[in-house]
Formats: sequence, C-alpha cells, structure tokens
Amino acid sequence: MASISAALALSRPQPLSSFRCFVTPPLRFKREAAVSLRCLGSPSPRMDSDSEASRKATFLGISSSNWCAALGTLGFLETAYLTYLKLSNSEAFCAVGGGGCNDVLNSEYSYVFGVPLPLIGMFSYGLVTVLALQQSRKNLLSGFGESDVRFLLLGTTTSMATASAYFLYLLSTKLPGASCSYCLLSVVLSFSLLFISLKDFALEEIQKVVGLQLAIAVIVFATLNNSYTMDSPQIIRSSDITLEPYETEIIQQSTPWTIALAKHLHSIGAKMYGAFWCSHCMEQKQMFGVEAAKIIDYIECFPDGAGKGRKMALECTLAGLEGFPTWVVKGKVLSGEQNLQTLADASEFGLQDSYALASKQN
Repeated sequence: MASISAALALSRPQPLSSFRCFVTPPLRFKREAAVSLRCLGSPSPRMDSDSEASRKATFLGISSSNWCAALGTLGFLETAYLTYLKLSNSEAFCAVGGGGCNDVLNSEYSYVFGVPLPLIGMFSYGLVTVLALQQSRKNLLSGFGESDVRFLLLGTTTSMATASAYFLYLLSTKLPGASCSYCLLSVVLSFSLLFISLKDFALEEIQKVVGLQLAIAVIVFATLNNSYTMDSPQIIRSSDITLEPYETEIIQQSTPWTIALAKHLHSIGAKMYGAFWCSHCMEQKQMFGVEAAKIIDYIECFPDGAGKGRKMALECTLAGLEGFPTWVVKGKVLSGEQNLQTLADASEFGLQDSYALASKQN
C-alpha cells in the first residue's frame, strides 16, 4: 500500500501554483524586451551629439566656420584692393596678362546699376566673414541664433557663386581673349565658400533648402542681366564715336628754363607724339607753357579727327606707338606724360645749355 500510495503521489498532477515560477520569468523578459525596444526606437543624447558633430564638418582639422572666415577675409582684401584701384583710377598689378586684366576691370561690366562691382564684392565677402565668426561663437551679431546664421551664410554664398558664374560667362563671351587673375580668384573663393557652407547641412536639410537656393540664384541672375540690359543703350563704344579735331588753350606761362629746354629738344630732333583728345598730352604742353609749347616738335596723330572712319597719321603708325603722349629723344622712347627734368636728362640738357640758350633769347 505504501508503494501504491507513493506511486499515486508521483503520478498526481501538480497544483497550478507550481507553474507560477515558470510564468514569471517570461513576463519579466517581455518587459525587458519592451524597454530595450523603446530605448532603440528613441534617439539618445549621445546620438544627438553625434549628428550635431557630423553637421559641423571639418577639413584638415579646421572647422567649416573657420574656413569660411579665412576665405572671406582673403576675398575681402582682394576686393578692397580692386575697389581702391577703381576709385583712384589706378592700374591693377597683374603678373601675367596685365593689359587684359585692366581691360576687364575697366570695362562696362565692372559696374552693377552704377555701383563698382569690387565694392559689392567687398561687402559680400565682409558679410561672409562676420557670419562665419558669429558661427564660431564670436557673438558679433546679437539676436541671431545658430540656425539663422547658417541659413544667412548659405544664402549669401549661393548668391556670390551665382554672380561669379554669371561674370565668368561674360568674361568668356563678351570679353573673349581677356584674362583676369583677380576674377578667377574670386570665382574660386565664392564656389569654395558655397561648398563649405553646404557641408554644415545634412542631406535631408539640403533637400529642403535646394528650392530656396534656386530662387536666390534666379533672382541674382535676373538682377545682373537686367542691370546690363538697362545700361546697354547707354554704353557707347569708342569705335562708334567720331571726334572732330579741336585745340585746347594753353594758359600756363613759360619760364626761361622751359623755353631753353624746348629749344634744346627742337635742336636735337626730339619729337612728341600726341592726340588732340588726350588729356595727358595737354597737361604735358601746360608744363612747357604757351611759348615753349610752340617750339617743341609736336606731331598730331589724328589731324583729321578720331573715331569711326578716321585713321591715325602715317608717321605715328610707323612709329609703333603704344599710347599718348610718347616722346622720342635721341632714339629713346619715353611713354606717357614726362617730368621736364626727365626730358632734360634724356636729352642731356645741362645748366650750361640753359644759360646759353637763355642768354641768346635775351
């Protein structure tokens, strides 16, 4: 009986409470799984910092804002130099192709609605520099958040790159054969600034702002094109102008020394080539004075007028002149307006000659 009772006890089903120890672990596992799924589904602060760091792109260990500040400063210095040249009517220094460089900088396309183009570029590069420094936590602009600065920087660099592309098109079509190292440098700087500012935006953000960039590009292109379309009827080319010859009165009085120098230049066969419309030629004559100017051998290169259908005098053509005035003194070619002492040195005119000629005059 004892064995039977033991056997029945072993074969009897266990109470349901004995299964609770197996039910509890799965429930705890489910809770843990649910919690772990929720953690994976929501971004952690560490992931936010990683995505923020990915937007702050670097190149060669330098942040994009510092790159923009450096390139913006370089562009500001370049355009400030060109603005000074434009306002002072000076010639630009160009190691290669200097003539073409100055032709571009002095062309009708160097203005936008009457404002010198380098001045606009200087303002644009200065704005980029300030925005980049603000992005580097320099706090130069109050009331602008980081997001505002990023979008302002993107809009500014987009407009600059569009303008550079437009002027590069003008350089190749309207001014063929002309070279301008300053123009090409500005193109490189503006496109570099655009690409660097784009690196601060994630791909999703770029897709959202591409429409804004296209709108800015269209506005800039239309504005520039409208500027030159409106100004085109007012642009008069030198080949379309006809100038009749005229004389400008010399009011400066000659001195004994200038008269003696003029007689000496005449005696050695020195010649001054000029044009009636050349202001520097008139200033050169004013240096001699009214009496001495009549003594020097002056050759008018456009006796029949200048412009369309008018030709340069044969003597001036054979001389191979590059500009006016041009002096030929004892086989030496002196281009441009000359100081009287320079002419005296080139012609070997000394004090003894001055006194001798002055005494003859008296």
